[in-house]
Amino acid sequence: MTPAFRIPVISLHGTLIVSLQVALSDVLLEQLKADVGAGLERGARGLAVDLSGVDLLDSYLSRAMRDLALLAGVMGVPTVICGMDPTTAVTLVEMGLDLSELRTALDLEAALDDLGPASSWVPVEAASSWSSN
Repeated sequence: MTPAFRIPVISLHGTLIVSLQVALSDVLLEQLKADVGAGLERGARGLAVDLSGVDLLDSYLSRAMRDLALLAGVMGVPTVICGMDPTTAVTLVEMGLDLSELRTALDLEAALDDLGPASSWVPVEAASSWSSN
């Protein structure tokens, strides 16, 4: 059964970016895993999962993020989870969830930095000088 809505998996300079903005159902989660797996097969070098749009991070979603990171790790691709609200992080720690195997970052920019430089990225200063020529 294919869901009517899919979570976008964006490929940017070899890094897959998943930005969660909705609650995950079982069907959406399975589709997301399949979409991420397909992106990893195409040669992604990193996976960034942005949780800044998530209001409630429960044990189900935490496990889902861990599973995505493990899926990528088995395929040799590092994963960084980012954008977690500080209150949510405290709650997860208090719940005793073991997320020690996950790499985390404050925001998407830091996650992309953590995953390493992309050789085709152009610094903002260089790009802005193009328009003045």
